Amino acid sequence: MTLTRRTLLLGLGAVTLSACADTAPVSSLATTGLPADLRPTPNAAYDAWVASFRSRAEGQGISQSTLNAAFRGTGYLPGVVRRDRNQTEFTRTLEDYLAITASDERISKGRAAFDRHRSTLNAVEARYGVPANIVTAIWGLESFYGERRGDVPVISATSTLAFDGRRGAFFERQLVEALRILQSGDVTPANMTGSWAGAMGHTQFIPTSYQTFAVDFTGDGRRDIWSDDPSDSLASTAAYLSRNGWQSGQSWGREAEDGALQPQPGGPRFAVTRNFRVIKTYNNSDSYAIGVGHLADRIAGGGPLRGSFPPDQFGLTKDDRIELQRRLTARGFDTGGADGVIGNNTRAAITAYQTNEGLAATGDPSPELLRRLGG
Repeated sequence: MTLTRRTLLLGLGAVTLSACADTAPVSSLATTGLPADLRPTPNAAYDAWVASFRSRAEGQGISQSTLNAAFRGTGYLPGVVRRDRNQTEFTRTLEDYLAITASDERISKGRAAFDRHRSTLNAVEARYGVPANIVTAIWGLESFYGERRGDVPVISATSTLAFDGRRGAFFERQLVEALRILQSGDVTPANMTGSWAGAMGHTQFIPTSYQTFAVDFTGDGRRDIWSDDPSDSLASTAAYLSRNGWQSGQSWGREAEDGALQPQPGGPRFAVTRNFRVIKTYNNSDSYAIGVGHLADRIAGGGPLRGSFPPDQFGLTKDDRIELQRRLTARGFDTGGADGVIGNNTRAAITAYQTNEGLAATGDPSPELLRRLGG
């Protein structure tokens, strides 16, 4: 991933700071619903870092009153550091990626969200030239249409990561910009929440991207990407794409037999346009851009891809994998759904079945396992 809107952020972000004489009880930030490791934990070294940071922030124009309000009730989040250090680069095939990002549920919810916010989306498209279904698709991939915006305090998250130091300069910059957002009055400290890495709102802007691209589409004087109303978030996403070169009237691309782009060997090919590269400025991944484009097409009423994908490394097609999941679940080994994606739940179910049957507990699917499970 290159330096884009989501640079170095592979998960959800959060914000919590502490170490002020007037620190209020942690409960003031309503962190009780978070996992224990995402709640403030005493850390003297972190407190000392925050004390030194305050003077640096004041030197960059952050007022004492903003600092006091922002750091009140915040603290060191050990789970943020753990997640940052334990990130794994999962390599999914395009077939698996699309099974997740353009699932039946995500398509149906996308169409419903599009209909529900049609007037806003059409107005956004008219102003910025970015198709409403593209904006809706990004919304769907980033937060499941607002259902998964993240609830970690951004100040705590960014300050914890800045203190940790592995990417200290990057996260200290995010922290300073988060404080500027608070100082401008766009959001309160209690409402400034996001992913564990500081990405915020319906379409997951990090603070620096928010400062550069967020817009007040509703005209209420605030660029509010955190509220249940997604208008400012949707418009900010369109503004982002527009300023990064989106060409109005041009599609992202299309599936094409003679296309040059074949992300998965043996799978469908795609002919893409400049707008495909613009989507990649949001997340620098071919699969992400195809996922956005394909989901956008499906939301607009388009059909599934015509091309097929080859069997996976285990010799199973997607239909085989779906059937395997169904048969395991029917036997009492719940895979958590039948989408054809072999993830942790399916592997755990396979392992449990293999153990129960006295087989080698590999957790791997196979044609033999599918046959053994019967019809």
